[in-house]
Amino acid sequence: MNVQEVNFDGLVGPTHNYAGLAHGNVASMRHGGLASNPKEAALQGLAKMKALKDAGYPQGVLPPQQRPDLGALRDLGFSGSNAEVLERAAREAPQLLRAVCSASSMWTANAATITPSGDAPDGRVHFTAANLQSSFHRFLEPQTTARVLAAMFHDESRFAHHPVLPATPAFSDEGAANHTRLAAAHGEPGVHLYVYGRQAFGGSGERREPKRFPARQTLEASQAVARQHGLSDAQTVFAQQHPDAIDAGVFHNDVIAVGNGPVLLYHEMAFLDEEKTLDELRRKMTTPLIPIRVPSEAISLDDAVSSYLFNSQLLTQPDGSGAMSLVVPGECEENEAVWRAIQDHLLAGNNPINEVVVKDVKQSMRNGGGPACLRLRIVLSEAERHGLTGRVLLDDALYGELTDWVNRHYRDHLSPEDLADPQLAEETLTALDELTRLLNLGSVYPFQLD
Repeated sequence: MNVQEVNFDGLVGPTHNYAGLAHGNVASMRHGGLASNPKEAALQGLAKMKALKDAGYPQGVLPPQQRPDLGALRDLGFSGSNAEVLERAAREAPQLLRAVCSASSMWTANAATITPSGDAPDGRVHFTAANLQSSFHRFLEPQTTARVLAAMFHDESRFAHHPVLPATPAFSDEGAANHTRLAAAHGEPGVHLYVYGRQAFGGSGERREPKRFPARQTLEASQAVARQHGLSDAQTVFAQQHPDAIDAGVFHNDVIAVGNGPVLLYHEMAFLDEEKTLDELRRKMTTPLIPIRVPSEAISLDDAVSSYLFNSQLLTQPDGSGAMSLVVPGECEENEAVWRAIQDHLLAGNNPINEVVVKDVKQSMRNGGGPACLRLRIVLSEAERHGLTGRVLLDDALYGELTDWVNRHYRDHLSPEDLADPQLAEETLTALDELTRLLNLGSVYPFQLD
């Protein structure tokens, strides 16, 4: 069936800024208030996409959200013209203005959770957009995300879209950043590893939960998504993230573990019950699990968080050899302990990883997102790829047009004070309107629907 994994990267939006909104995300908190470079951020993201496409990996693109979200400000009581709404919000509630300008949708690992057709009982690809209810600036995303995914994956005979989970703390859902599919190959049956930070209901005995930072994903949300997609007990493993890792800044599982094919690369502090998690994976997988455990002696939790080694993309090389490449942020090369561990534990180990590729995504990293945050992995057959609506699979022509679009519409300097500029809002709407035509997606943004 020529099944392939397509990485759909989020285009960085024109309002990319450092507002420090994400509590528990150490990099976001550390860089809050600094000036950003939206143009550089978008071009860095496109360069990563192009490099992977040129290396033979199928690559797709997802558009950013409409920002600033003036509708959200109006819902919160700000009225008048766009300029008046922005001015009053900047004066009375600057924290809300920063939130409605967030370009956090660039981290599409949080956009949704996906089940490929080969694992679903009805033979369709299943989508659930994440509710992202744990933070206001991300709670604004799901409705547009769901519209975009429905526009791109429109054929109901091939694609199934489920309701966003209830936006309550009990069903806090952060998407594929807490989900990993493990299988012999992309086209083979898979086991879905869902990692959660806390349990909302039931359970017995003493619960281990983080003390410093919130646990964003709940067990109940992960279970609900698995039910929506028709997955059986034999296809799923639910594991609790280690609370100490969350308190160290590991706000999502993809900051401490990454899987691909039968390989699970993880830090020893990734799971609260490491042995039980691995045993259950081994029991349910139809192919031997290849765990790559990185001990704290090699990489501390602090170094893991600052370098984002585990927020790298782990990719099966397209030559059919089964070998894998690890796409890491430049911060890994700059950290002596991490770079040494890559050589000693990964490249020199008995595992499929034989190549490490370094990419500069500093604009994203300063806000707390590495290479893996920037992409949503979707396993698609050839027929499903042909069934996509719109022009969303990257080729040289689309890359050139997107690069030109960024250069024409994006600013190269954006401070927190600039977010109140009504001209920025106009620039953004103009850019997004052009983008939907460029991608042939139709009307997906609120301003287009209105």
